[in-house]
Amino acid sequence: MTIANFEVRTLAFQMPDRGGGPSGPRIRVGRPSRRARTLLMTLGVLAVLAMAFVMFSGFWTDWLWYRSVDYSSVFTTQLWTKIGLFLVFGLLMAVAVGLNIWLAYRLRPPLSAMSLEQQSLDRYRMGIAPYKRWVLLAVTSLVGLIAGASASSQWRTWLTWVNGVSFGQKDPQFKMDVSFYAFDLPWYRFLLGFGFAATVLSLIAAVLVHYLYGGLRITSPGGRATAAATGHLSVLLGVFVSLKAVAYWLDRYGLAVKSSDFKATDSWTGLRYVDANAYLPAKTILFCIAVICALLFFATLWRRTWQLPVIGFGLMVLSAVLIGGLYPAIVQKFQVQPNEQAKESPYIKKNIDATREAYDIDDAKVTDYSGKNDASDPKKLREASDTAASYRLIDPNVVSPAFQQLQQERKYYQFPSTLDVDRYKGPDGKEQDTVIGLRELDITGIPKRNWINDHFTYTHGYGAVAAKGTGTDSTGSPDFTESGLPAKGELPAHEQRIYYGEKTKQYSIVGGPQKELDYEDNGEKTTSYKGKSGVDISNPLNRAAYAVAFNEPQIFYSGAIGEGSRILYNRTPKERVEAVAPWLTIDGDAYPAVVDGKIQWIVDAYTTTNGYPYASRTTLGETTADALTDTQRAVVAQQNQVNYIRNSVKATVDAYDGTVTLYQWDTEDPVLKTWMKAFPGTVKPKSDIAPDLMEHLRYPQDLFKVQRELLTRYHVTDPAQFYSGSDAWQVPDDPTNRQSNAVPPYYLSMKMPGQQDQKFSLTTTFTPNGRPNLGAFMAVDADAASKDYGTIRLLKVTSNVLGPQQVQSKLNGLPEVAEFVRNLKGTDSEIDYGNLLTVPLDGGFLYIEPVYARGGTANYPLLKKVGVSYGDKTVFEDSLTEALNAVFGVEGTTPPTTQPPTTKPPTTKPPVTGSTPLAQAIADAQKAYDAGQEALKKGDWTAYGKAQQDLQDALRRASEAGAAPQPRSGSKGS
Repeated sequence: MTIANFEVRTLAFQMPDRGGGPSGPRIRVGRPSRRARTLLMTLGVLAVLAMAFVMFSGFWTDWLWYRSVDYSSVFTTQLWTKIGLFLVFGLLMAVAVGLNIWLAYRLRPPLSAMSLEQQSLDRYRMGIAPYKRWVLLAVTSLVGLIAGASASSQWRTWLTWVNGVSFGQKDPQFKMDVSFYAFDLPWYRFLLGFGFAATVLSLIAAVLVHYLYGGLRITSPGGRATAAATGHLSVLLGVFVSLKAVAYWLDRYGLAVKSSDFKATDSWTGLRYVDANAYLPAKTILFCIAVICALLFFATLWRRTWQLPVIGFGLMVLSAVLIGGLYPAIVQKFQVQPNEQAKESPYIKKNIDATREAYDIDDAKVTDYSGKNDASDPKKLREASDTAASYRLIDPNVVSPAFQQLQQERKYYQFPSTLDVDRYKGPDGKEQDTVIGLRELDITGIPKRNWINDHFTYTHGYGAVAAKGTGTDSTGSPDFTESGLPAKGELPAHEQRIYYGEKTKQYSIVGGPQKELDYEDNGEKTTSYKGKSGVDISNPLNRAAYAVAFNEPQIFYSGAIGEGSRILYNRTPKERVEAVAPWLTIDGDAYPAVVDGKIQWIVDAYTTTNGYPYASRTTLGETTADALTDTQRAVVAQQNQVNYIRNSVKATVDAYDGTVTLYQWDTEDPVLKTWMKAFPGTVKPKSDIAPDLMEHLRYPQDLFKVQRELLTRYHVTDPAQFYSGSDAWQVPDDPTNRQSNAVPPYYLSMKMPGQQDQKFSLTTTFTPNGRPNLGAFMAVDADAASKDYGTIRLLKVTSNVLGPQQVQSKLNGLPEVAEFVRNLKGTDSEIDYGNLLTVPLDGGFLYIEPVYARGGTANYPLLKKVGVSYGDKTVFEDSLTEALNAVFGVEGTTPPTTQPPTTKPPTTKPPVTGSTPLAQAIADAQKAYDAGQEALKKGDWTAYGKAQQDLQDALRRASEAGAAPQPRSGSKGS
């Protein structure tokens, strides 16, 4: 017996008997037991089910949310469009690649006499042979999935193409409707890109299969390709070149929306001289060459040689270099540059006209305005200043800390850092500019943080707080017209609970067994949400889905969730509008308004495109940024680069039940009409806007900022002057802000020259490019109820007038300002400059700037001074009345900017009568008031701030103890 046989027999003797031999110990090597296999299989199935449920939970919660806001059609339209695109283009890609792999395999040559090269590939063929169908399925599935996923992201492009509405305007070069560039061309380009991808992948796959099976040879002598492989690959190359011909043809139209650098403007769009006279004919010639080259490739099916196609392809490449690159460069160098202004003038004119139309600035009224006044009649000027504007001394960008200190009431509430300006009727029935903010929930201030408190107990903010925009109380604090908790005052009665707001970003679970913290006139109470919003999570499936979606297991098993429980999320106004209308670009500043007994967030939304021929593009994120822009106020854009924009939709979001309503605002906008066809029933007609809501609609800031940026160049309509740039403007930096950011536009009720009455307006200033003096003043009628709404008026300054930064520097240089700042430093306080308002007045410009003191324990701004500048004179006084009197040198009748307190504590200590708590509260109020007056005399801002807090606390305790109706918060600190 050989050693080898002995080893084999020994091994056989040691192996266990699989057929059930004699009893005894058996050794199982490398094979798990049945129990282990069952366990592994079970774990695998559970893992797959878990992954499937995670995917399902995301889909299911989205569906539930859209259904809860009554916009399920938006979800289903997006879903079916994405699924349709995924299936169609995924299948097309899979079929294209799979068919070419199968065809290359079918056209393989016999392998009877294999070369050494083919023999080296034999092991790969043998390895693939048993699995070739699975390999084919895997490859086609992979490319199909990738192509389908890419195509599904083009759902917007598909919907605009299939629903596109005519603009009724034709481009000046090709005479095509603008809708071709906005809706059709993007879809054609997608199809072209898909065709290129399918052709290239099919070509790569066919080459690999032909090489693997001998149809192509690299190192073998003799023919390098079989006739079948030659014909197959030639057809694919012919398809590729045909697509290139289509690309050349579409590139002709693409010149109308092509962006390029040009001396006349940094964001030029459209054809220039070299495009119309060199690139355009070049693209046409290259199209013809590509068609001929494609036919030569297809001809190899009969000629069986690549000689002519290769020559044709080389000619096409050479032509692309010479005709498409060199020739335009020669035209630009020797024809355009020696006389560029004359050559480009017709195209500059087309760009100016298209840009002004696309951004809706073509009707802007430009008027020459001297900016100077001889001041020969100071009395007339002083009288005119009384009615020129309602001077808004309360800056919404500065006074938020005062709202926070005086009206926060509880640590778990907060106001936005930038408040909003709106209009409300006062007791006299007249509209007045009002600064308003909502007391929203701030969960970081909850006394004891835990899951129940964060999501069940503290669920909503409470109350709108408003103050007059034109004046303060006697201490310099905002003169509140609506204040307290719950809020009371001049605003119409309304639901005060705020479940949806700009600061409300966490989810809340309401309506179930767990009660929520709430308020009524006599203090805290509990409540349960009665609104219709939110998703029902009382059933186990929904709870499980949200537990997975929010990564919070307690949602599934918590006993605080039961019958009636609903989950609220996506709670900021911008989030909700963007979700129900994903085709809109959202303005950065949603603002609240009390409308028909409810607090409604008003959200301006835009339709945009970057396919308007000849209109210069702008980057929304950069154009809308200014000194106040933060993450809360940044524009939410679907596409950041646009060259057409309309404020087509006004949206509202109910602060209590989250209801989102979209109203058609621009009834002529073809982009909106297109989306309304794609999502029927989602946008209500303009006629549905209630009069109460119309009173609070206003011209949006982000659109205004885009238009003012364009008007820095496009106020010029003469091509020669536009080319020279001699009259270009710039948006100045905010002189009241230490950062070098653009000055924000300001809402202000004012009169432009020629107007008889004040109009609620949005205003801004311009300076000449590179210079600090005033170049122009711009105002737009911002009152949506006005027949002149949206009318842009530009006052082009024709003389040398101080600009905002120069006025600020001049004000800072006054001895009175220096003394004021020194006194503040002595009391550990600092100065805050408010908005520098600019108002046209009798041929000149009146600058108004409120100045605040901030410091001490309270550390919130108090209006203490007003700076005024007119002509060459700048003054710094205690009130607006005094400042206007000083700047014009005569007395006027302007109402004082500081108002007497609505309810003033008694100057002598009242008799202690009634209940002990009430008497003590009144005594504490008197003590705090006396302490505050004494601190004012000494200029001790720290003591004054503490006295204001003590007075506020005492007045609240007096009210709770049963005193007369609580005074308006404007009297706090009197």
